[in-house]
Amino acid sequence: MSAITSLINRQIRLASRPHGLPTAENWESTTQPVTEPGPGGVLVKTLYLSLDPAMRGWMNEGKSYIPPVEIGAVMRAGGVGRVIASQNPAFAVGDFVNAGLDVQEYCLIPQEQVKRNGMFKIDPRLGLTTWLNVLGMPGMTGYFGLMEVGLPRAGETVVVSGAAGAVGQTVGQIAKIKGCRVVGIAGGKAKCDWVVNELGFDACIDYKGSDVRAGLKEHCPGGVDIYFDNVGGEILDLVLARINRSARIIICGAISQYNNTTPVKGPANYLSLLVNRARMEGIVVFDYADRYHLGVAEMAGYLKAGTMKSREDVVQGFENFPATLLKLFNGENFGKLVLQVADA
Repeated sequence: MSAITSLINRQIRLASRPHGLPTAENWESTTQPVTEPGPGGVLVKTLYLSLDPAMRGWMNEGKSYIPPVEIGAVMRAGGVGRVIASQNPAFAVGDFVNAGLDVQEYCLIPQEQVKRNGMFKIDPRLGLTTWLNVLGMPGMTGYFGLMEVGLPRAGETVVVSGAAGAVGQTVGQIAKIKGCRVVGIAGGKAKCDWVVNELGFDACIDYKGSDVRAGLKEHCPGGVDIYFDNVGGEILDLVLARINRSARIIICGAISQYNNTTPVKGPANYLSLLVNRARMEGIVVFDYADRYHLGVAEMAGYLKAGTMKSREDVVQGFENFPATLLKLFNGENFGKLVLQVADA
């Protein structure tokens, strides 16, 4: 028996579709032997998993921008890992990679899935967890959402909700680099202080401890030109009341609505789009996959120059996945939420 085939792979599978917040009953833990990769295939040991609000949507049945996770399937997740066996000339044993690894300790990627999986080699010197944040899917979402949909111009006012989260921190920092005035919305004084003092936002409104309507009036006296929405619900309506003519509203997520047991609340103040000749458009990061390298190159430059920061909230322990995922929906995470599965 080889060292590879003696390994056991722990996995977490979707046992049932949640109604509201996911519970322990929605998950099933399983194990299976690890096998060697076939011709052109790669075996990756998972080091870190990315936990994202989008995962809640993937658990629902129904049409979306990506097929739902099937009942009984390993839960979908992106991650960073190390190649431990390879039959593919593009990847050597020891390479660090970013890939769709799913919630498991080892991921066997057959040749026909290597490209579809989106696997690529990463530079560990930039920080492994950074590749799940600013240089990963959240960072690409923020970069292409702001630059391609928001079309920022120097001097404009940009508001971003979920400002201390993975996407929000990237959006705000890019907007500042591009010469915009940036106002964040986040939950709690500590997050707001960090967004202003560490990330360089011009202001941040604490939606838990202050009046968002009053905060927008105070910090956006000239109105809002771009709103990057990660939360939906009431905050979206409040920002729509402050938008300028030709404003751009980027719909990235609606975390306030993901665990509703009643129909999703849409924007009640949508006629502001008509009055202000404004535009509201969704961003799905996978649409830009063939250009990720451009966003990575630009933001890696910012990180190396010290003009951008990447903060991750790392929780240890594969078995802690179900409880850790819930941190996203109660606002506990501070920065990009990452689960550490193994040491590098």
